[in-house]
Amino acid sequence: MKLPVLRKSRAADEPGVSGVARLDRRTKNLTKRLRQGDIAVIDHMDIDRVSAEALVACQVAAVVNVSTSVSGRYPNLGPEIIAAAGIPLLDNVGPEIFKTLDEGEHIRIVEDTIYRGQLVVAKGAVLDAQRIMELMVEARAGLSVQLEAFTANTMEYLKRERALLLDGVGVPDIQTGMEGRHALIVVRGYDYREDLAALRHYIREYRPILVGVDGGADALVEAGYTPDLIIGDMDSVSDTTLHCGAELIVHAYRDGRAPGLERLERMGLQGVVFPATGTSEDIAMLLADDKGASLIVAVGSHATLVEFLDKGRSGMASTFLTRLRVGPKLVDAKGVGRLYHHRVRTWHLMLFLISGVLALMVAIAASPTGREWLDVLDARWDDFVYWLQGLF
Repeated sequence: MKLPVLRKSRAADEPGVSGVARLDRRTKNLTKRLRQGDIAVIDHMDIDRVSAEALVACQVAAVVNVSTSVSGRYPNLGPEIIAAAGIPLLDNVGPEIFKTLDEGEHIRIVEDTIYRGQLVVAKGAVLDAQRIMELMVEARAGLSVQLEAFTANTMEYLKRERALLLDGVGVPDIQTGMEGRHALIVVRGYDYREDLAALRHYIREYRPILVGVDGGADALVEAGYTPDLIIGDMDSVSDTTLHCGAELIVHAYRDGRAPGLERLERMGLQGVVFPATGTSEDIAMLLADDKGASLIVAVGSHATLVEFLDKGRSGMASTFLTRLRVGPKLVDAKGVGRLYHHRVRTWHLMLFLISGVLALMVAIAASPTGREWLDVLDARWDDFVYWLQGLF
């Protein structure tokens, strides 16, 4: 991946990294408007891998975090990715910076200090690769506590959503037919671009139902596909993608509140409400399973315990249970990419055979010996035709 261009401050004698400040408390919203060389100001405790990769892809000049990038609760993966890309990470600068700075201001970072011109705006802690490594060692030491909390959250979710998980109670009716077909569920998560590229032959041949989970719908469109279903709270899907003709399933709270439905109504669109406690990724899998999909292929979803913990949300326990529920049907995209081989059809073999025969005939006709053989064959054919005419 191309590393960001780190710009020096306007004055040649001023050290540090400078750029335009872009601020947002939600990292996934901020990455939509970041440009190369900007300084990202976020409020993200325990930066996860997906968020870090998005920041690196935007080629930011630096990352300023209001919160603690590594709290020590568990070994989150994001800070190491930012440091490995050579991007300065200034940690724990405090929430006041959102009141002090305005969007689009030019700022400069020198070691642990942020300047607006010559005025000190805030100070934080520099997280370089060495410091991040030390924090990761401490975080791994306390991993058992997080595993206990994860287990407790899993049991709590099982109690609340037992009817949904075991019997499919609450799954809405939809128009898109899934019975006996493959369902490709795309989450804009780990390695989703690479996975979609690796599955292009599989998608072309099997034509699975394409399900985009929130921003995963945009990922499908970017890859050249049109989603059949869009599932989620509709907060990170573009207006253009929502108008692509896909059936819309709005993830609602358990009490029926569905903020995403209000957005659809403002746009003149209709959606089916699916109340559930888990994540949108979970309800997409449960929906596909309930509607009879023969295989569920997951792109960008969470597959390992490290990935569950890396999200830093108690709701990830629901994803763990959902995977157990649909387990016999569920295949990770990487597994499909490794096991799938493009099938050779009968017409492929016929075309190959015809091509070989034509090549042989051309080779024979081009040589003197071959032309003599053709003359002999022509004479024998004439004799055969004359013999047939004599019979009648």
